[in-house]
Amino acid sequence: MQTLPPIAPIDLTSIIAVIMGISIVLIPVIGLTARFALKPVVEALAHASDRRERDETQRILEQRIALLESQMEGMEHLVARLEETSSFDAQLKEASRETLKGC
Repeated sequence: MQTLPPIAPIDLTSIIAVIMGISIVLIPVIGLTARFALKPVVEALAHASDRRERDETQRILEQRIALLESQMEGMEHLVARLEETSSFDAQLKEASRETLKGC
């Protein structure tokens, strides 16, 4: 039978030193990679949000313009009725003057 070689004890200080050494290089690399990988995604989300806000603003403005147009139509109708009323009133006054002259 073969004898197994003796197992050396684990040197915890060496393992921590190696992990810290790797982390010094690995953490900035992960950060830069995440920044360049996530930047297009974040920009796309920001553009989509801006587009939604612009669409909402445009919808509100269209509603306001439609309301103003309906109010203008109502005012034009009222002005036309006022002109008709004024014309009718002038005709009545003229007719009453002619009636008074004839008497």
